Amino acid sequence: MAGTAGRVAIVTGGSGGIGRTSAARLAADGTAVVIHHGSHAERAAQAVRDITDAGGQAVAAGGDVADEDDMAALFDTAQDAFGGVDVVVHTAGIMPLSPIAALDLATFDRVQRTNVRGTFVVDRLAAQRVRPGGAIVNVSTSVTRLQIPGYGAYAASKGAVEAMTLILARELRGRDVTVNAVAPGPTATPLFLDGKSPEQVDAIAAANPMQRLGTPADVAEVVAFLAGPGRWVNGQVLHVNGGAA
Repeated sequence: MAGTAGRVAIVTGGSGGIGRTSAARLAADGTAVVIHHGSHAERAAQAVRDITDAGGQAVAAGGDVADEDDMAALFDTAQDAFGGVDVVVHTAGIMPLSPIAALDLATFDRVQRTNVRGTFVVDRLAAQRVRPGGAIVNVSTSVTRLQIPGYGAYAASKGAVEAMTLILARELRGRDVTVNAVAPGPTATPLFLDGKSPEQVDAIAAANPMQRLGTPADVAEVVAFLAGPGRWVNGQVLHVNGGAA
């Protein structure tokens, strides 16, 4: 399909940041959207209201991305509400920061459970249930090649996300389903801004060739492209970072 009108998308982590903006962007193209949240039910409900108030179609559903039963229920919600699944945009993730030497193993395990196991669970269901002509879009990070201190556990998890993305694209040979990842650079989301001083944020923005942080809308445009017209882009990691690396 050349566009997204008339299709159905699941957006994990759709209650805030890149996920919420991507859901709204897909809805604006005519895609019916299931907005997933982990624990922010009211934010997801507001995202649904924003889409429906603008004339789109959306419902919200909760669940732990690393729990196979929760995620099966999420896909069932899409089936029951809209008749199937064409697009899965997997943005859900966590990003606690710490030098490797100081990071406790419980936090490391929590990052890997959410970011790695969560991606595996969602991608496995997507591989089974996305219809021909569809798209799977995972979210990685440009930190996998920027090597910024403090991001060791997070970058390790996203390296795994990229590996799964590239392999799944080959495994779905003959299905007419694309699988790609977007790898944002520093982006003005609550996840990124949390714990950073204004001076740190300004310094990061100034270091970019575009002399600003990315926005969720910058990333959502690429998501919409991969979800719709970008049918000849498959098995790729697209770095959406303003030229940061």
